Amino acid sequence: MSPSSTQINKYLKSLQKHLSDEHPDNPTLANAVKSFRKMDYVGQSMGLINKDESYATCVTWWPMIAVLGTFSAGKSTYINSYLDMPLQRTGTQAVDDKFTVICHSRHNESKILPGIALDADPRFPFFQISRSIEEISETGQERIDAYLQLKTCPSENIRGKILIDSPGFDADDQRASTLRLTQHIINLSDLVLVFFDARHPEPKAMQDTLAYLVSASVNRADANKFLYILNQIDVTAQEDNPEEVVSAWQRSLAEVGLVTGRFYRIYNPSAAVPIANPSIRERFEKKRKEDMADIDARMHQIEVERAYRIVGKLEQTAKDVKNKVVIKLTDMLKKWKSKVMLLDGIAFSALAILAGITLTMTDSWHLVKNLSAEFMQGETSALFVVTLLFISVIYIHFFIRRSAANKLLKKLADEIGNDPDKYKQYMQAFNKSTAAYRPMLLANPAGWNELTEQTIDEIINEANDYIQALNDQFTNPSGNGGENSQV
Repeated sequence: MSPSSTQINKYLKSLQKHLSDEHPDNPTLANAVKSFRKMDYVGQSMGLINKDESYATCVTWWPMIAVLGTFSAGKSTYINSYLDMPLQRTGTQAVDDKFTVICHSRHNESKILPGIALDADPRFPFFQISRSIEEISETGQERIDAYLQLKTCPSENIRGKILIDSPGFDADDQRASTLRLTQHIINLSDLVLVFFDARHPEPKAMQDTLAYLVSASVNRADANKFLYILNQIDVTAQEDNPEEVVSAWQRSLAEVGLVTGRFYRIYNPSAAVPIANPSIRERFEKKRKEDMADIDARMHQIEVERAYRIVGKLEQTAKDVKNKVVIKLTDMLKKWKSKVMLLDGIAFSALAILAGITLTMTDSWHLVKNLSAEFMQGETSALFVVTLLFISVIYIHFFIRRSAANKLLKKLADEIGNDPDKYKQYMQAFNKSTAAYRPMLLANPAGWNELTEQTIDEIINEANDYIQALNDQFTNPSGNGGENSQV
């Protein structure tokens, strides 16, 4: 067992113990860790993940809230208000150029820790994210500290949660890395708050940003976790028709795909522009309070959503492997075998024809007869020539095998190139299935057999049991029994 795989096993044991200690009366999440271990066995057997990787690190085990938006949209001001302390710097200029992970601290003071604290700790959602950053960095290998930092604070509002503040999207520096990390955060988050700045009267000028923040999310299965917030709406109180500002934003969002869902309008009273007209002020305050109450309720609800998200991720991962990955790999293997057999036939036929023509033109058939006789008699020179020919044929065959596999992988990259993590898994599994030591006669992908298929079915059944346990915990249609416990 390698040191890296030992580290992963140590992490999983620690995570399981932490969840058991956190919820001694509710073992659902602790048991889910065991199911993730089974999922790792399948993934590692097929080559989808390495021995030092785990599907458990692809999901954050703490409730997670992401705060996204453009520069000067008021994200940091909102976060400080939520924490009830001035943790994040605020201002009209871009003050945050990296992702900030905020979590609770037992100390009475805030601390800023470098990005390596996140990259090296599998309990956080950025475990070994530096591997991805190095792959996409425009300027070569970059330190993780240039992209991430960890801040701790004693605010009770953040206890048991992770809050992530993102840099603005209208930044050009490190844009590719920023978008990659943003997608990673979105996938793991229980709730995503997307902030827009009401002070910009021309939302169409931000079409690229809107397209990324909205278009990329509206068609997701978990699109309901996105809350779109028009912040600093107080500035529109001075307009002759403030509702037109809101309508302009709604039209711009509709153009990039957001036609359903809630659109919140808020502002921070302590940083707001004074509203002189009492009736307008009352209307704005009422709307702000209503929307803030809804946002706060959703943020409070993520503790429950966290449990369903983790179990859902477990079930979806298992189903994807059985119903998508295996089918895709099997289809690729079938095409690969057909290509190899075709190219083998063409190559060896061409060699045979070329050899025949050469022998005929040089009248060297007597040499072949002599060589055959010497081979039958065990002559060393004949054995050497035959061995050399055999090695050449084998080399050509395996060269064709690898070339055919690479062409299929290139086609696969074109199909799913926008998801490098997905491509990496397929690539590793397909390379293992087409490895030189593996016979072409095998129809199934490497690692996929009765045992791994049975394991997948067990995981899916266990996930269904976990969902039922959560439903029993949070629902009670009959009205019988005592109070529901918490996850």
